[in-house]
Amino acid sequence: MMREVEMKSINTIRMLSVDQIEKAKSGHPGICMGAAPMTYTLFNKHMNINPENSQWFNRDRFILSAGHGSALLYSMLHLSGFDVSIDDLKQFRQLNSKTPGHPEVGHTPGVEATSGPLGQGIAQAVGMAMAEKHLAAKYNKDGLDIVDHYTYAIVGDGDLMEGVANEAISLAGHLGLGKLVVLYDSNDICLDGKLSTSFSENVIDRVKGMNWHTIRVEDGDTNIEAISAAIEEAKSVTDKPTLIEVKTTIGYGSPNKGGTNGVHGAPLGSNEYEETKANLNWSYAPFTVPSEVKEDFANNLISRGKQKESEWNELVNKYKEAYPEEYNSLISSINGELNINFKEILPKYEIGQSVSTRNASGFTMNAIAKSYGNFFGGSADLAHSNMTYLNDQGDFRKDTPEGKNIWFGVREFGMSSAGNGIMLHGGLRAFVSTFFVFSDYLKPAIRMSAIEKLPLVYVLTHDSIAVGEDGPTHEPIEQLAGLRAIPNVNVIRPADAHETNAAWQIALENKETPSVLVLSRQNINVNAEFNCVDNVRKGAYIISEAAQTPVAQIVATGSEVDLAINSQKELEKQGIYVDVVSMPCFRLFDIQDEAYKNSVLKPGVKKLAVEMASSYGWHKYVDEVLCIDTFGASGNGNEVMNFFGFNKETVVGKVKELI
Repeated sequence: MMREVEMKSINTIRMLSVDQIEKAKSGHPGICMGAAPMTYTLFNKHMNINPENSQWFNRDRFILSAGHGSALLYSMLHLSGFDVSIDDLKQFRQLNSKTPGHPEVGHTPGVEATSGPLGQGIAQAVGMAMAEKHLAAKYNKDGLDIVDHYTYAIVGDGDLMEGVANEAISLAGHLGLGKLVVLYDSNDICLDGKLSTSFSENVIDRVKGMNWHTIRVEDGDTNIEAISAAIEEAKSVTDKPTLIEVKTTIGYGSPNKGGTNGVHGAPLGSNEYEETKANLNWSYAPFTVPSEVKEDFANNLISRGKQKESEWNELVNKYKEAYPEEYNSLISSINGELNINFKEILPKYEIGQSVSTRNASGFTMNAIAKSYGNFFGGSADLAHSNMTYLNDQGDFRKDTPEGKNIWFGVREFGMSSAGNGIMLHGGLRAFVSTFFVFSDYLKPAIRMSAIEKLPLVYVLTHDSIAVGEDGPTHEPIEQLAGLRAIPNVNVIRPADAHETNAAWQIALENKETPSVLVLSRQNINVNAEFNCVDNVRKGAYIISEAAQTPVAQIVATGSEVDLAINSQKELEKQGIYVDVVSMPCFRLFDIQDEAYKNSVLKPGVKKLAVEMASSYGWHKYVDEVLCIDTFGASGNGNEVMNFFGFNKETVVGKVKELI
């Protein structure tokens, strides 16, 4: 039987959430009312978190994957003692408030991940669980389990329809992530109506088939004992993640809208609000938290969290004394310290040496992995094409979680969302990888990296029509322009092996910006100096200056920089002098001051852009372009490049036309 205080606490969660939505005249009350019992049970009876130290490293993580139910999360955070006040709840969905429409990590204390785009929340939870498993395998010692916590998520029907969720669930089952527990708010309603109109899968059977442990709770509206028992059972299963399907009534307590899509995404309205209060025997004024409810949370979640962190601190002190080297390594990584001497470890090349930037990236990554113990990542089944495999570092698998190489399989979107989760967890620097053209499959995760200010590194190879024989489906055209348009993303297309070194250094030193490294399959001559990082950090620089006052500038990225330099030499033979500008990153160049920009892109001098991609975005820098605004073609890579005019003769002709 549910105790009276438990029922009052659950109804407090429901009504605080509804009060937010009614005041804002915007929001999603259905999940807040229906999922309140499972959320209360999880937080107050199971989760180990300390609201007084929301970043305690060994805390349990919680993601509300169904982020449209943000009012539910904000109610929980307030009741749990996080720095989310009643006044903050009253500002729900208002400009500049601490309680935005969907949860935003880094914005609201206690929010572990930005969620709302369905499916990405559970995928990020998978990444968090991967990080926990890897760090536990690396650092824990007998009797000293300093990395030992759970990752919890609440998902809805919409989450489980998304392809990215399926990718992540499949990966989690394969990896045996036993400390991942997902509660499924199963209410048979979607936004447009009954779930049966669009979804008839047996979720339990599907997830069980992907190597998950599954539990079903028939009464999620009132039977919190069954919910609690299910969570306890989930924690006892150590070799598989667990999905708990909790049958609920959307909008529970609303007498006229409960159980229908009418309560999904709109306020109850004043009449239904009053009827709901009466139905739940709720006699309090809006935004009221009864004293016994405050005491309930204080005596359970809050006191337990303080005790658990205190016990952990004692354990860490013992660990520090017994294993000082491992302790320093973990604390340094948690604090985001790299401690890498890049000048010492990065590979050097001879000017004129020919090497693809994907190969150069692979050499750089392996050098980094030997210097930095918490470098962690992998590829979507292309590691040996992307050159992202870390030699002698082991594979992260179910039975070898200490390995650094993740085999993501062909799950590009799931991979990247999990990468975000790894970065959110902390203690690791992560990378993910695939072919550049497949960035279309993972773009929503790149956007999420940018919003969450996560310096995840995306290693994207086979960057242009030089892919050749694979043809238009595998030849990126519009991807550079598309990714450059995303705020807070450094899209870096290095011109050679030395610029690739620099790109990696910039990516790893960054604290709040994801980096997309766009790399070639074909060999490129080395033209940049070994210590070019300061130039690359500014986004563009003159890599080859004209012998005399330039009449034009050729601005290029990637492999086309070498083409531009060869064209520069030919033009000089004809008495025409031009600068060659390498422009590896638009965004980094755009944030420089005007004096620097004018020193690189000289005012009054005609400029030609040369890039084997869409011309979109180039016209703000140059007068003319040699780009591609059609799809590619299938054939020998050199022949395809010639077909589209990426040769010395065309570049020389374009410059002559320009001047």
